[in-house]
Amino acid sequence: MIWRTGLLFLGCVYAFAGPAHSATPTVSSTSPTPMVGTTTTIAPLSKPGTKAAQRKAPVPKFDRPEVVLQFIQGYRARPEPQHLASVFSAMTRHGVFREMEQAGIHLGFLGGVLSTLDDDRAAATLVKMFPVHPEDQPALIKAVAFSGHPQWKALLRGITERMPSRAVLVDRYLTDKMPALEAMALDAGPQPLDVLWGNYFATGSFEPIVRIISVLKWSADGNDVERLTIGSMAKWTLAQNASRDVDLLRLLKAALTTETPEGRKRLVDVIEAAETAETGKIRKEALVAIEQLKVKGPAKTRNAQWWGQAGQTALAFGCVVGSALGNVAIGVPCVIGGALSGVALKAIGN
Repeated sequence: MIWRTGLLFLGCVYAFAGPAHSATPTVSSTSPTPMVGTTTTIAPLSKPGTKAAQRKAPVPKFDRPEVVLQFIQGYRARPEPQHLASVFSAMTRHGVFREMEQAGIHLGFLGGVLSTLDDDRAAATLVKMFPVHPEDQPALIKAVAFSGHPQWKALLRGITERMPSRAVLVDRYLTDKMPALEAMALDAGPQPLDVLWGNYFATGSFEPIVRIISVLKWSADGNDVERLTIGSMAKWTLAQNASRDVDLLRLLKAALTTETPEGRKRLVDVIEAAETAETGKIRKEALVAIEQLKVKGPAKTRNAQWWGQAGQTALAFGCVVGSALGNVAIGVPCVIGGALSGVALKAIGN
């Protein structure tokens, strides 16, 4: 679901772009990049070589969350890393990082842009982001750690003195006690998947997509509720995004050549759903798998312990299984904030 070709998934982020006015897709008949679930219609970008494209673009004010979203949407078509410090400042003003677990897309995007800069420019960009309020400093630290920049540790050391109250967090990343981008466990909640999408939105790189593809097998996991949910999220978001993004669809097809027979089968399902715009099938399959777990429990441990696991899941799993369980409370608040994967969960559940 990207930028110029219009990705449905990023369009669903009404939760972090602003109040959720409606979950009903809204498509502009005049724009090739329809946005879904937002109150903002994004005008198509000017084609390279036109007078509009040649004129210097005005500096965005980022005075509303929707403007930040527009910047993210248009970034791959027209990269403007010189605005990254202003974007970060706007994110902090709009309270994006108050719920860090729901800010994965922002962290991944910030880090992704940093990864495209050389050492000096990346360091200078980070300096421009200060001063940063202490409550938002963890977001900057995580963005650097999630950047995948070859010198991310040096970049982080370069701003450590500006954040003395966050020395412990910085040290944990520098000593690998907390996972950076490459070491993120994808079954640790929705944030890692969001971070990978943010990285892709900033860079168009194949690597984050490969990692997302790697968890498709979890969409059939009959033993682990977190993995079942994450696998379903990955499958749904890949299909939805690829149905609107030709470049992403090409990446998925290219990945077929390196997949195992089992992985190839699941990826073919995603590609077919994207090409036929029949992503509802994926949602139905997820609900069937959830219903099976509800009735039978995990294949290996069909006992009451699983329900405790379901209640403690980091994914607010109740939002997904609400309909399948008859809206029985399972111990987690059904709160979906800014996380893109959280939006995917909500869409699957609805």
